Amino acid sequence: MGETKDVREAVQAELDFDPLVNSANIGVSNIMGEVALGGTVPSYPQYLEATAAARRVAGVRRVHNYLEVLLPPGGERDDPALTTAANNALAADVTVPDGVEAMSRDGNVRLTGTVGFARQRTAAVAAVTGLAGVRKVKNSIQVRGDADPADVTVQVQGALDRNALVPDDSDVEVGTDASTVTLTGHVRTWAEHDAAVGAAWMGIGVQEVRDHLTVTG
Repeated sequence: MGETKDVREAVQAELDFDPLVNSANIGVSNIMGEVALGGTVPSYPQYLEATAAARRVAGVRRVHNYLEVLLPPGGERDDPALTTAANNALAADVTVPDGVEAMSRDGNVRLTGTVGFARQRTAAVAAVTGLAGVRKVKNSIQVRGDADPADVTVQVQGALDRNALVPDDSDVEVGTDASTVTLTGHVRTWAEHDAAVGAAWMGIGVQEVRDHLTVTG
């Protein structure tokens, strides 16, 4: 019971401490490192940051984000205006290639198109995440190109070996089937987890990363 209470209180304290999160309407529960966030936040970036804050806490193995984005009065935008703003943001971002498009429905922005690298998908999401009126972003962008599984495995394993956050004695293993990378093994923290997953997404031709890593806490 003490451990459960400590993790929950630590996550709540981290949310309260984080200047990018308004934690007034966020509730936290914890069962053996499985942390659930419930309630409301006033923007989509705060929705994302709440997960990031919880992951920073020692003992957190997984975060379930059930928060609802409840935009403040005057914070909503009609779908045509938000669609235009999102497409303008994509066009203005030099890291997002041509052909990526956005469409809004009830403040939920869906991204479509085709890119050459998975990191460009991430850049597209980042370009629209902070726009006023966004409740959520769905990334339906596809990654084109065929990948040689052997080459991808070597690329990703090399990136993990170079990464300062992944220890030399890590048991993280990389497996590649067609354009899908599967990560298995154990990591100590969410920072280490994110470093491993991020390295996998950087492989040329990678279209999917299956995250089977276990965070030991």
